[in-house]
Amino acid sequence: MAVAGGDALLELRSVGVTYGRLRALHDVSLRIGSGELVGIIGPNGAGKSTLVDVIAGRTRASRGEVRLDGVALRGLPPFRIARMGIARTFQIGQPFGDASVLDSVVIGALASADDLRAARAFAREMLEAVDLAGRAGEAAERLDVGQRKRLQLAQALAMRPRLLLLDEIMAGLPPAEIDALVALVARLNASGITVVVVEHVMRAIAALARRTVVLHHGELIADDPPEAVFRDPAVMRAYLGPRFQATFGAPR
Repeated sequence: MAVAGGDALLELRSVGVTYGRLRALHDVSLRIGSGELVGIIGPNGAGKSTLVDVIAGRTRASRGEVRLDGVALRGLPPFRIARMGIARTFQIGQPFGDASVLDSVVIGALASADDLRAARAFAREMLEAVDLAGRAGEAAERLDVGQRKRLQLAQALAMRPRLLLLDEIMAGLPPAEIDALVALVARLNASGITVVVVEHVMRAIAALARRTVVLHHGELIADDPPEAVFRDPAVMRAYLGPRFQATFGAPR
């Protein structure tokens, strides 16, 4: 289900990434409209994180184009792309040394704030948004896994993104924390932020995504609403299979 006409906030055209003989991405084309919430799924090694890295500028595409609002991103450094409105989280978050939770978010807020006082005030707002305000003065390295994921989210939001890339932010969390993050991500999207969620947690994708993109061996094999993707025989063979059927039931 492609985005129509000129409505795309983000557009990838025939993007490829190769490392020697290894083909991480091959001819991936994708359009994401402003305000969308898109899920990206696929088996380990499918190219999901590589795709996020290409969009965010951490990996340079070997071929193809990446555009934000029509502006070419390929070759720009990550900090330039972040200032254009793209923020992302990582699968494994590493706090900044012995920095406090608040200061860890202030670092991101300084990119758009007029001064340190304004940055600290906005950082506190972002911690409130992710339910970490009560931990603001603590060392970030003392946070547990779920709290570190929320901290990453606050850091990304402090950049005031138009496009938020979430790379397996729910991995390894218990069901209650997953449900809380699903609700939080839905609220962020409802506020106007375009969101791309890379995830293995299918209950989160089913609850959040209006479109689900499937990668396999670096190629895009499906791009449809979740209910269609979850019943696609090619997707079942490549990724979902018996594990998905046991959780969600066989496709009808």
